[in-house]
Amino acid sequence: MNCSPISPAIPKVVRLRPRTHFFSKQSVWLQVALGILSIGLIPTLTARPSLSAERLTISYGIAARSIPINSLETYAKTGKVDDELAAYVQHADKEQLNQLRQFLLTPIPLNAVQVSQFLYTPIGKRLLENLGEVVQQESGISGFYAIRAALILAAADPQGLTLLNILRKFPSRAIAIDLARSLEIARAFQNLVNQTQRAIALINKQSSLDAGTASTLDNTSVIDPPRPGNFRWQKQTITLNDTSRSRTFPADIYLPNVSSPRPVIVISHGLGSDRTSFAYLAEYLASYGFVVAVPEHPGSDAKQLQALLAGRSDQVTEPREFIDRPLDIKYLLNHLSNLSQADSTYRGRLNLEQVGIVGQSFGGYTALALAGAPIDFKQLAKNCPAPPGTFNVSLLLQCLAVSLPQTTTYNLSDPRVKSAIAINQIDSSIMGQASLSQIKIPVMIMAGSADTVAPALPEQIQPFTWLTTPNKYLVLINGGTHFSTIGESQSSGVPVPEQVIGPNPALAQRYVRTLSLPFFQTYLANEPSYRRYLNADYINTISQQPLPLSLVQSLSLKSSGASQMCKSILFCSAGRTARFSNKVGSKMLPLPSLQNWDAPESSASTATDRN
Repeated sequence: MNCSPISPAIPKVVRLRPRTHFFSKQSVWLQVALGILSIGLIPTLTARPSLSAERLTISYGIAARSIPINSLETYAKTGKVDDELAAYVQHADKEQLNQLRQFLLTPIPLNAVQVSQFLYTPIGKRLLENLGEVVQQESGISGFYAIRAALILAAADPQGLTLLNILRKFPSRAIAIDLARSLEIARAFQNLVNQTQRAIALINKQSSLDAGTASTLDNTSVIDPPRPGNFRWQKQTITLNDTSRSRTFPADIYLPNVSSPRPVIVISHGLGSDRTSFAYLAEYLASYGFVVAVPEHPGSDAKQLQALLAGRSDQVTEPREFIDRPLDIKYLLNHLSNLSQADSTYRGRLNLEQVGIVGQSFGGYTALALAGAPIDFKQLAKNCPAPPGTFNVSLLLQCLAVSLPQTTTYNLSDPRVKSAIAINQIDSSIMGQASLSQIKIPVMIMAGSADTVAPALPEQIQPFTWLTTPNKYLVLINGGTHFSTIGESQSSGVPVPEQVIGPNPALAQRYVRTLSLPFFQTYLANEPSYRRYLNADYINTISQQPLPLSLVQSLSLKSSGASQMCKSILFCSAGRTARFSNKVGSKMLPLPSLQNWDAPESSASTATDRN
């Protein structure tokens, strides 16, 4: 998702372990842009505009300085800094300059139709409105339409969708950047980064202390969780038809060869994904004797995203998906109950009173809804629509639920669900504290510190503190992104570059297998001996670079300073943050001193006064 083009790079987290980091050094712009697209937040102009940008003008009040686009292009392609650009990069180090070249040239693998389809959705339009506040046309008006045209035209160009090409396609001789507004956004962003860093540092420190004070494992008791279990299994694909909702969808059933009823685990995929994205986890759990059911949610799967990109749909997803997803799983469990009575293949092999649920992203919401957290329309009314400049991309998706009829009582929980794992879930506004505190079953939350789609602090860390269930776990994958735990899928809606997926996704997926097994053995199969693997001491034995792992079972953010976030909306955004930090710790390409700026000389190359 697009943030301000001059948003600061995200600094590293406090290093409590060697090489532990908060965000990778990849472009925040690239990560957020593609993060939005991958969760279904993915811009019908065909004629080339009569103008194209020649200069990038940065204004601060009546003062302005501009950079020729040619200078940026020369530097990006050759590495040569001309006199025009030299004033801006003279204080930058080699790493920052290399990042600038990468930002300008890194392609986003989307064509013009795909970009256009997304930008004409309500979510796409909202993003353009936010970006248009900072990136404006030379006349000082919002850059909404110009940005949309530039994105579509760049995607249609043989050189592809890159930041440099977007600048070239901007239909105005000058691209005006409102520096005052940009700095306001940058400070708000840095405020959120600082709060997140403090929370992550607290989690890492607490996990390290817990691991050092209570050792419950010895060398002979440490299992090798990535190794498959001893049960053989078979996979069957069934088709379900819920006539009451006119909804037909497939599900894969991983059925171990057992002679007695076994607990059932359901896996719910994220928006724009499908039932194969967590096949690695389904196969692993089935090898340990669990029956695993993986439905595909029509309307929020890869096919829906593909329909959007191909022009067959004008929506990322419908608000009704917040209701239909949990109902898909309830209907699936009912169907499996019928099969266990009528079909010899299933008879005597399913214990449908002991059900576990795993969900990632939108599926994480689905899991928590089934676990007992209802939609909180009062919380949604407070937080929606998402304010301009929000850094919590997932809020754009959550706010879709505002349009759901509120006169209906939605019964989304299921008493058969006895434990839940939520990975990178979205829940801060669709549920909130009053809702999540109603969950009574064991819950494990997994967060990635580098998640730019559902940021860890507002969507996983803070919500963890709202849980009142006595058996709760927060797992932090330092350096993990929104995509780290998602397996490869042949029908992925949008190709996600390796830079956005992040380092070593195989390790992140190994963590998911490693921790899901003892969690469900303990709280679903009633095998208390596995509980010793659900603590910081065991986490310390399996933690590896480049994705160090931490686990806590309780957390207070009050002492860390992270609790001082925008409490009413649980994320910080420019314009709604009462107090900004004056210390911007992240690296930015320094601008020339404002005292040396000249007033704009002409509207052709500089920003004009604004009314």
